[in-house]
Amino acid sequence: MKKILIVDDRIEIRELIATTLRTEDYQILEAKAGQEAIVITKAEKPDLIIMDIMMPGGIDGLEATRIIKNDPDTKNCKIIVLSAKGQEIDKEKGAEAGADDYFVKPFSPLDLIKKVEEVLG
Repeated sequence: MKKILIVDDRIEIRELIATTLRTEDYQILEAKAGQEAIVITKAEKPDLIIMDIMMPGGIDGLEATRIIKNDPDTKNCKIIVLSAKGQEIDKEKGAEAGADDYFVKPFSPLDLIKKVEEVLG
C-alpha cells in the first residue's frame, strides 16, 4: 500500500484530499505545517507528498520541499505542490525547490486522482 502525506494548514483541504484519495488503496498521513511534514517524512518515508505552499510557521511548503529533497533519506519521496498560486513563476519556484509536479487549487477530485496516479507511476 502506497503512503501519501497531505500537508495543508487548512483541515477542510486535508479532509477533502484524504476523502478523494481514499477511493484508491492508499495509506493517508496528514500534517498541518512544513516542519511537521519534514518530521513525518523522515519517520514514515511516504511515497508521495501533496504539499501546500502557504502555511504558518517558519517553514512554508517550498522550503519544506527543499529540505525533503536535499536529505538523502527522503529525496526519493515524490512531491506534488498543491497551491492556489497558479502563475508560471510559482510553478517555476516549485520546480526549483524540487517538486515533481504542480497542481492548482481549486481542483477537480478526479483530476487530482489522475495526477497522483501519474506521479506514482
